[in-house]
Amino acid sequence: MSNVLECRQLAKTFGDGDVALCILKDVDFCINSGERIAIMGASGSGKSTLLHLLGGLDEPSSGEISMAGKRVSSLSAVQLGRLRNKTLGFVYQFHHLLPEFTALENVAMPLLIRGTGPAEAKQQAADLLDRVGLSSRLTHKPGEMSGGERQRAAIARALVTRPACVLADEPTGNLDRHNAELAFDLMLELNRELDTSLLVATHDPLIADRMDRIVQLEDGKLV
Repeated sequence: MSNVLECRQLAKTFGDGDVALCILKDVDFCINSGERIAIMGASGSGKSTLLHLLGGLDEPSSGEISMAGKRVSSLSAVQLGRLRNKTLGFVYQFHHLLPEFTALENVAMPLLIRGTGPAEAKQQAADLLDRVGLSSRLTHKPGEMSGGERQRAAIARALVTRPACVLADEPTGNLDRHNAELAFDLMLELNRELDTSLLVATHDPLIADRMDRIVQLEDGKLV
């Protein structure tokens, strides 16, 4: 299996001098094509920071990250943006849908950013929204949808580009148990169907136990 994401000796420190806070220390990690991995750890252990670094949303203090075999540090901001759009999808605890756009427009947006024509982007978005049970919500804005519906739309948005890997940060943490199970079942089903890798930061052992592998963050290090 090829490595979708990899980091070597990754470290992240916030602040300087006496107030410096080291969040991650010399982390070595990789996720292979189609693999499902859970990252667990206490609040403040660095789970979200690690996902942001791996996703190219933040820069490490030291260390190296490779995305789809390309060293992130060697890329310009434009090149990184294109690679991230092609390679990764993101799901967060809070859906981060744009409130002024409909579900269809929100899900189509990553395709439009990629350069897909508007008609094709909307058709692909509509097909995936139907796949996640939201065919009757295409023209609804986030404020007109339930929490579970918004998260399903966010999952569709993350997967509409058929990314090599989805990074999910507490994706069910804002949902009740029933909707959390429905949302995660959907993520696993689409993971198998699209053969995309899945990297999930979670506190929930029921979610973690359904993954291929569990890694634990303690004091800034993977154990």
